Amino acid sequence: MLKPRTKVPDIEVNLVNDTQWELSDQNPKNFTMVIFYRGIHCPVCKIYLEELQQKISKFTERGVNIIAISSDTESTAKETYEKWDIADIPIGFEFPIDKAKDWNLFTSTGIKDEPEMFIEPGLFLIKPDQTLYCCSVQSMPFARPKFNDVLEAIDFVLEEDYPARGEA
Repeated sequence: MLKPRTKVPDIEVNLVNDTQWELSDQNPKNFTMVIFYRGIHCPVCKIYLEELQQKISKFTERGVNIIAISSDTESTAKETYEKWDIADIPIGFEFPIDKAKDWNLFTSTGIKDEPEMFIEPGLFLIKPDQTLYCCSVQSMPFARPKFNDVLEAIDFVLEEDYPARGEA
């Protein structure tokens, strides 16, 4: 189980722009924000990531690197990138389902037009030393942290030098 103040597993994923992203290569001023999303089949994910696109500069101003990752295939992830308004968000794909548990993520088996299996949402703020600062994990597409709330929290954390909590 991941706990705040402990090192998170490394992530290596391919991106839709035909490059590779690795968590251990990140050197943010304050945080790397990793967002796991369900995939192209999820209309809530579309709304969520498009809202992030509108606020991405606010995260950048605060020294936060961002990536959004799904277990979608390469072609599906590229379709997502083309169809959704998320041009400035690095989009990773084919996150292994078996690694979801390493991140405390829930997984679901598909119904209707969903993939056979996929990851449920999670948002992780990771410090530059690759330790977990905080996270929010959901078992359904709903009740995700609002980005304005995350931005306000980051402002407070940085101003007050507030430590990660939940480590006990």
